[in-house]
Amino acid sequence: MVRSLWSAATGMNAQQTNVDTIANNLANVNTTGYKAQGAQFKTLLYQELQTVSTTANGTPKPTNSQVGLGVRTSTINQFFSQGSFQNSDNPAALALSGDGFFGYMAADGETINYTRNGNFTWALTETGGTTVELTTAEGNPVLDTTGAAITVDNAVASRITIGGDGKIYYPDDQGVPQELGPQIGIWQFRNREGLERIGSAAWIETPASGEPILESENPDGLKLTEIVQGYLEGSNVNVATEMVNLIVAQRAYEMNSTAIQTTDQMMQTANQLKR
Repeated sequence: MVRSLWSAATGMNAQQTNVDTIANNLANVNTTGYKAQGAQFKTLLYQELQTVSTTANGTPKPTNSQVGLGVRTSTINQFFSQGSFQNSDNPAALALSGDGFFGYMAADGETINYTRNGNFTWALTETGGTTVELTTAEGNPVLDTTGAAITVDNAVASRITIGGDGKIYYPDDQGVPQELGPQIGIWQFRNREGLERIGSAAWIETPASGEPILESENPDGLKLTEIVQGYLEGSNVNVATEMVNLIVAQRAYEMNSTAIQTTDQMMQTANQLKR
């Protein structure tokens, strides 16, 4: 009976993690570029009550007897399905249609972070004048295909346009868009589920994800990502699905709690037999 206490306790711990994950998804339902997560579980070791053996005449018994010792959280998966596009009045707002990621330089000036959050802005550079730089909402520089910051000289931010391939255009005196030098970098990963999440909508590469692949180099077999200006990619959290998962997790937590109470009552009954 003590075994059932510990098995049910592991179930309660696992479901608490499940509820925490679901709650985080619901909290970020309006976070731009957020990707939902889901807790996955695995069974713990099994205790063997009776091994496979043979009868007196050598006939093998068909089955053995094993009892499980509970459950634990194995992984918390990330789901990179496409989020819905939301219209934005920000001329520097960019959404990604495909599997790619934007890259921007972290505050330490060395680490490249990858994101699906295209809520960017054209900010004036420290040199002053009319030179603008494409940055994240926090002021981190967005990177081009060479890994450098993206700047445009003598430009009005509202007149800058960005093509689906990340190339930047600015109209000439006749109003005809002319291509400038920088091109926004888009990266993909062989195993994006292996990326390490460092924020609500930012990731860094890991050995599990593999090295980033620059789309502009056009590797064989790689489906390119399209940039859509004037839109932002919303969260891919499905509220209805998360609410159903929350109810299921709550019921599982209650059932494990009931198992503990039942085991406690059985132990109490056994202790009273001496009377």
